[in-house]
Order: sequence, then C-alpha cells, then structure tokens
Amino acid sequence: MSIYCDTMDGPIVKAAELALEMENVNYVLPFVKKEFETELKEAFDNVVIVRELSGEAAEVGDYWFFETAVRLYMLGVGKPYTGIKHSNLNREHIILKAHLAIENQDKTALETLLSDSLREAIETRYEITISKKDYDVNDIVAAREYINSMMDFVEFSNELLKLIESK
Repeated sequence: MSIYCDTMDGPIVKAAELALEMENVNYVLPFVKKEFETELKEAFDNVVIVRELSGEAAEVGDYWFFETAVRLYMLGVGKPYTGIKHSNLNREHIILKAHLAIENQDKTALETLLSDSLREAIETRYEITISKKDYDVNDIVAAREYINSMMDFVEFSNELLKLIESK
C-alpha cells in the first residue's frame, strides 16, 4: 500500500489532518504498528501544544506530524522514508478509483479502468513482439530485439497471473 501512502493526498496524511482537526490521535493511530504508538502519540501531543502558539507554528507542527506519521508507517511496512511527496493525483488515478469504489459501494468505474488498462498493456506488448517476430536469422540485432520483447511479454503475463493468484 505504500504506493502513495507517502503523499500529501494519501490516506495517512488525510488521517493525520483529521486527527489534528478533531484533536484525537486515534484517527491516524491505526496506520502505525503497535510498537510505534508511543512515538506517534508523543508527536501528536507536542503538535497540539505547538498549534496554539501561532498559525505559522501550527503549519510547521502539522507538517512535522504528517512526516512522523508517514515515517512510522513506512518503517512498519519495511520501506524507506524519503519524505512526503506532493503527488497531485488526478481523478482518473487507480488509487482514487479504488477508494471511490469502496466509498460509493460501486466498483464499475474501477473495473472499467482496470480492464481497459490491462487490455491496452497486453495489446501494446503483444503488437511490439509480433512486429519483431519475423526477423532475418542473420540479423542478430533484430533477433535480440525480438527475444527481448518476447521475454518482456511472457514475463509481464506471468507477473500478472502471479498478482491475480496472490490473494
């Protein structure tokens, strides 16, 4: 899930914003493993105090809390923390479609996007491979291009199947 959990519009920062707004750390606490709860709670308590000083202090404190929450999440899933990204995801993005499917209890738009994307990815790799298939046996460069595209197509298909079968 860390694909966009380190972004300003990801679920961890959104939960941290809500936690600060509601003054209740429990909105963001589920994102971190139990072993990091104390650190997140202490950061939250400090930010709540700092937010009262000024608007600028609140802004700096909030961002520090977002970084702390994301860092602890990433640590818990074994991923390096490299800062919070400003992703600006557009509304067609798969992650937003997935969240909307859950929120709206309707997976139709998500299924359409995934099906169309999958069909396009398979078609593109397939066409590239087929276009390189009839090479001259004495043209080693062309032969390598075909082998590389063929292996890419087969590996892509295999990875898709493994992903589908993984849950």
